[in-house]
Amino acid sequence: MAKTAQDVIKFIKDNKVEMVDLKFMDFPGVWQHTGKPVSEVDEGLFAEGQGFDGSSIRGWQPIHASDMLLMPDPSTAVIDPFYERKTLSLVCNILDPITREGYSRDPRYIAQKAEAYLKSTGIGDTAYFGPEAEFFIFDDVRYNTAQGHSFYFVDSVEAQWNTGKDEKPNLGYKPRYKEGYFPVPPTDATADIRAEMCKVMEDCGIRVETQHHEVATAGQAEIDMRFAPLVEMADKLNLFKYIIRNVAKKRNKSATFMPKPIQGDNGSGMHCHQSIWKDGKPLFAGNGYGGMSETALHYIGGILKHAKALAAIVAPTTNSYKRLVPGFEAPVNLAYSSRNRSAAIRIPMYSASPKQKRIEVRFPDPSCNAYMAFAAMLMAGLDGIQNKINPGNPLDKDIYGLSPEELSEIPALPGSLDESLKALEADHEFLLKGDVFTDDVIETWIEYKREKELDPVRKAPSPVEFALYYDI
Repeated sequence: MAKTAQDVIKFIKDNKVEMVDLKFMDFPGVWQHTGKPVSEVDEGLFAEGQGFDGSSIRGWQPIHASDMLLMPDPSTAVIDPFYERKTLSLVCNILDPITREGYSRDPRYIAQKAEAYLKSTGIGDTAYFGPEAEFFIFDDVRYNTAQGHSFYFVDSVEAQWNTGKDEKPNLGYKPRYKEGYFPVPPTDATADIRAEMCKVMEDCGIRVETQHHEVATAGQAEIDMRFAPLVEMADKLNLFKYIIRNVAKKRNKSATFMPKPIQGDNGSGMHCHQSIWKDGKPLFAGNGYGGMSETALHYIGGILKHAKALAAIVAPTTNSYKRLVPGFEAPVNLAYSSRNRSAAIRIPMYSASPKQKRIEVRFPDPSCNAYMAFAAMLMAGLDGIQNKINPGNPLDKDIYGLSPEELSEIPALPGSLDESLKALEADHEFLLKGDVFTDDVIETWIEYKREKELDPVRKAPSPVEFALYYDI
C-alpha cells in the first residue's frame, strides 16, 4: 500500500481513518500494540517515533533503562479488519532513544540484519520463505494451575471423543483420529471459517495459495501463504496469526498455534520452505540429488549440522517436544530426502521448474518467533554454503521400516527444550556472524526460556503424574 510516511498520511486522510495502531513483536514472539488517534499522527511520528516502557515487555529492558522508541514502517500499512473504528495498522521497529540505533533484542531487527548479512556475503540477495503454519480451531478451552489442582480442557464439535456425547442432537460426522486430512463437509466443519480467514487475509494483502483441514480431529487446519522475502514473510505470518485468532473469536471459537494441544493425535507443525535467489535467479536448482544445486545441498548441510541448536529457536516451547517424539510421524530424524516426509528436511518434487526448487525444513512449529526462526535458519544454511558442509547421503527409505541398528546411525533432534537450549549454548557462533544475533540475545533467550518456561513446567505436578504415581 504505502511506501513513505507521506503516502501513509495521504491514505489516512483519503480513507477517513480514525485511529492508528502501532504493532511490534516481543521477545518470545507475541504481537504487542498501542493506539493513537489520527489527530496525533503526522510525518513526525515516522521520524521521531513513539516512546514506550521497554521494561514492561518480556525479555527486554531493565527498569532503570526502560525508555524505548517505536518506529513505524510505512510499507507495512494496512487497514486492521477487526476494530469498530477505522484503524490503520503499522508494524514497528524498536530503537534505542539515545543512540537511535536498532535494539539488539528486537526480533524484527534481527531478521533485517539477517537479510543484510545475506547480501554482504555475495552469495545471494534474497531469501524466500514460505511457512505452512498449522493450527486448531476449538469451541471451548479452559485451563488452570494452582496449588491444589491442575487441568486443561479443550473441545470441538468435530472431536472424535464426542461421538457418544448428547449434543441435543449429536449429528455425527466427526473426523476419526489421524483421518482429518481433506474430508469434505459435513465432516469438515471448519471449511466456512477457513474461507473467511482466507478472504480477510487477501483483503489485508496476504496472497493465499491453499487451505484445508489437517490430519487431526477436533478442527486442525492449515492455510498456506505465497512465499515472500524473509522480513516481509515474518510480517505476514504475524498478521496471518492475528487474523486467524480474531476471525475465530468473531465466530465464538478459539484458534491456537500451540504445537500439541491434544494427545493421541497429530500436533501442529510449521514446515518452512526456503530458497536463495540472486539477481532474480534461483540458486537452488541444479543437477544434483533431487534436482538441487551444490549451493542448495550445502545449505541443507548447514541446517542439519546446526539443527539441534536451531531447535531452541524454531521449536521453542516445552510443548514443542510433545510433538517432536521419536517413533511417530514427527520429523525428528536429522536427514534429508526428496518426497520422504519422515525426514527433517524434504525436497519437494511437485515441479521441475528451477523457480520452484526449494527445501522444506519440517521440524519448526508455529509457536516460534517468526523473525528469529527465519533468521536462524538462514544463518545456518549460509554457514553450510560458506563452509561447503556435506549433508551426507539422502534418506529415501521408510524410517519406520528401519532396523534399530540402522535407525541408531541417524542423528535426532533434542528430546526436550532443555536439551535444545544446551545445544544452542554450545553451538551459536554461526548466528553471531554479521552481528545478526548477539551474545546478549542468545544469553537472554536461554535465560528467559529456562527461568520463565522450563522451571514452571519442571516444578508443577501434572494430571498424568497423578494417574501414573498416586498409588505408588
